Amino acid sequence: MEISQKISIALISSFFLIGGIGHFSHADFFINIVPPYLPYPEALVYISGVFEILGAIGLWLPQTRQWAGYGLIALAICVFPANIHMAMHPELFPEHPAFALQFIRPPLQLVIIGLCWMASRPVIKE
Repeated sequence: MEISQKISIALISSFFLIGGIGHFSHADFFINIVPPYLPYPEALVYISGVFEILGAIGLWLPQTRQWAGYGLIALAICVFPANIHMAMHPELFPEHPAFALQFIRPPLQLVIIGLCWMASRPVIKE
């Protein structure tokens, strides 16, 4: 395994493990960022938290690494509407700088997706 893949696994699994735990320890924050047009925001937060934790753990296991990466990529795409909601309505989140919500958080999602891909790609044996 390349060092870049090891670093990607460490970074992205830490990100999702901490975030997944946050879905339970700070559920109110995550419930508040669910766009109002999505039903059952509390259930969505807990479900996504479970999958973040499972994906983070799955990246460390060679047998599940690729599927965990695909799942985390799908999850990152599914939660993107929350980033768009925050970017379009920064006044609802005064504790966060509007600039960060509008210009940093949405593109950061692409970095997260890229790290998931780097962490989960198959190891090519030469």
